[in-house]
Amino acid sequence: MKGQRVLVTGGAGFIGSNLANHLADENDVTAVDDLYLGTPDNLDDGVEFHDASVLDDDLPADVDVLFHLAALSSRPMHEEDPARGARVNVEGFINTVEQVRDHGCETVVYASTSSIYGDQTEPSHESMDVEARTGYEASKLARERYGEYYSNFHDMSMAGMRFFAVYEGFSGAEEHKGEFANLITQFAHRLANGERPDIWGDGTQTRDFTHVDDIARGLELAADHELDGVYNLGTGQSYSLNELVDRLNDVLGTDIEPIHSENTMTNYVHDTLADVSKMKEATGWEPQIDFEEGLRRVCAPYLDDE
Repeated sequence: MKGQRVLVTGGAGFIGSNLANHLADENDVTAVDDLYLGTPDNLDDGVEFHDASVLDDDLPADVDVLFHLAALSSRPMHEEDPARGARVNVEGFINTVEQVRDHGCETVVYASTSSIYGDQTEPSHESMDVEARTGYEASKLARERYGEYYSNFHDMSMAGMRFFAVYEGFSGAEEHKGEFANLITQFAHRLANGERPDIWGDGTQTRDFTHVDDIARGLELAADHELDGVYNLGTGQSYSLNELVDRLNDVLGTDIEPIHSENTMTNYVHDTLADVSKMKEATGWEPQIDFEEGLRRVCAPYLDDE
């Protein structure tokens, strides 16, 4: 992308700030965030920041491209207050799209989730049946259905991106997420500080861990190609939490065993794995940061401090 007026909602959050900073060198980028899980400290000087909610009626909506990443982005946030989750994730999506559409914007890229696939040890393809087992998943599926509406009724390009286990590390924009940060990030921080990471269950559960730099590139390409429909952003490789701890110990030079706690969560997703062939065929996108390189990046600040 170059020379575009861009709005990133959730723009001071983890993924949003990485995307906004990535685009700001060659585009006019505005970030909107209500600072529930974001901080303007994540943003470079070249990004214009607005402290606002996606439920507001006066968003800076005169743009060419909307990246709608604002969301209550975890299951616990929704179960605590399902009505609020629906307002932010569904009504906020509609409200923002309506405002940019009124200004002539026809290209929208928005965050969905891979959680709707449930447990999958085989690669999950976008054509698979999906369902909502939690309020969070229901809200993201609602976004996808409204994406279909705007595509079919208003002829807009509506690309829903299903993210797989996005991480960066506490040295980046993920630090403010704390307990909501990715497990790679949380485990690395605990091990580097001589603490035992806590794994729910036996640690055989697997995740397709995807570095945020690859996510940002994928989001940009989705807008460049004016994609429509839903697309996975993952790596096509998955690793167990036991293996994750072993690999982090190797990188950090530590030898700390995890704690295994009882997993009492219902509808817990045990395994995730992306099929990214649709995104690759549409845009040429492929993940560039593999698991080993990603762990090195997460752990490097702790090693530099030694």
